[in-house]
Amino acid sequence: MITQSPPADTPTRTPVVRWLAPLLVWLVLRLAPVPEGLAPAAWHYFAAFAAAIGALMLTTLPGGAVGLVAVTFIAAMRYVHDDPARSVAWALGGFSDTTVWLTFGAFVFALGYRKSGLGRRIALLLVRRLGRRTLGLGYAIALSDLALAPGTPSNTARSGGAIFPIVQQIPPLYGSTPGPTAGRIGSYLMWTAFATTAVTSSMFITALVPNAAALALAAQVLGVDMSWSRFFLGFAPAGVLLLAVVPPLAYGLCRPSVSQSEATVEWATAELRAMGPVSRAEWTMATLVLVAIFLWVTGSNPRVALPLLGANFIHPTGVVLVVASAMLLLRVISWDDLMGEREAWSVFLYFTTVLTLADGLNRTGFIGWFAQGAAGPLRGIDPLWATAALVALFFWCHYLFASITSHALAVLPLVLALAKGIPGVDAPVLAMLCIYSLGLMGVISPYATGCAPIYAGSGYIGRGQFWRLGAVFGAVYFLVLLGLVWPWLTTMPIIR
Repeated sequence: MITQSPPADTPTRTPVVRWLAPLLVWLVLRLAPVPEGLAPAAWHYFAAFAAAIGALMLTTLPGGAVGLVAVTFIAAMRYVHDDPARSVAWALGGFSDTTVWLTFGAFVFALGYRKSGLGRRIALLLVRRLGRRTLGLGYAIALSDLALAPGTPSNTARSGGAIFPIVQQIPPLYGSTPGPTAGRIGSYLMWTAFATTAVTSSMFITALVPNAAALALAAQVLGVDMSWSRFFLGFAPAGVLLLAVVPPLAYGLCRPSVSQSEATVEWATAELRAMGPVSRAEWTMATLVLVAIFLWVTGSNPRVALPLLGANFIHPTGVVLVVASAMLLLRVISWDDLMGEREAWSVFLYFTTVLTLADGLNRTGFIGWFAQGAAGPLRGIDPLWATAALVALFFWCHYLFASITSHALAVLPLVLALAKGIPGVDAPVLAMLCIYSLGLMGVISPYATGCAPIYAGSGYIGRGQFWRLGAVFGAVYFLVLLGLVWPWLTTMPIIR
């Protein structure tokens, strides 16, 4: 049995102390003297921002609600603009951000995978093809996640909602159930599925919700501009390597006693037979996904642009909107399906508000002021060591966070501000290293990312085992990030 937490939009009781903590943070900072060199409005803005981060981390109030309250309060207090009309315009500005709509559209893709049955069929086909040996079954799980990743922006939906329900049915075929027999094959399969989704979450902008938001922050602070295809190319060498390494590494650390898995192939075959032939909805969804990927690669890349249409003929967010509209017109999904996708609308409001909050830090001058003050002690450090230290700080402090989104919102602006103030540090490269680490860091703890509690609560991975495996895989991912992605970004024209 899996003990699942309540849905994000389900009201739950928050201990009073957790409500008081964000309010106390705001009150202490609001009453503290304004630091030298900083405008009072900027300091008061930071007090409200810090309280909002605290509320995201400590309370059960949905993230969109926290963001809406914070943006409304700041707009009413006119911390960003003195003019009331401009203040309200700033508060609503996030709704026109293309990254918000890109993320929302990717949720629509996930809905299409689910409603059409294409996601389940892809996973079952890979299991049937590669599942005769236990190690091959691990690769089938990894490739299933990879196939769904470009169009599924939530690893909770992708891994927890699509992959886990299939993987969960395999161990009992071999007498491996939660408890003493979990290690026969269940521990290996569960950990492989969990560790894989951390890798695929870093491979595509549209594979993890915070990726687009973090890129928007980097664009606001440093002017970093990354297309969908360049984002993929920047991480592809590390992603391919890690996808190849994860199944055998998990096999070695989890040591399943079952090495053959013929029964799994028979089960997958039976499930595919029950599904019947590929439906019209599946064919339509597959075609639309291929069209979307083709347009993402060609539409904004002048090197491979279509000759008749030219470079930059369609924005990546435009691709998502076009394909989502086609899904509605071709009846892959219905309007009621779309209106009922509460997670997508919740994330839409959430990112709209948090990006607006992050934008305010820059507009009020707080980030520039922080960079000048905090970078002073680091100016004498070698730029390479400073970069490595900042990336390490960003990656490993995720033990303090239960949300990758909250982590990115709270820590990334500060790290980028520090980078701007240290001579010799390649700030755009540092920004991309941090952004690529967002998916990878989800592997380190049982609460590090949305799908982690599902696997931690499955009964197949012991509590201590989860922490040990998380530390080992986290270290491997971090070393690959620094040892492969870093030199790749500095030598290839990925972000130039």
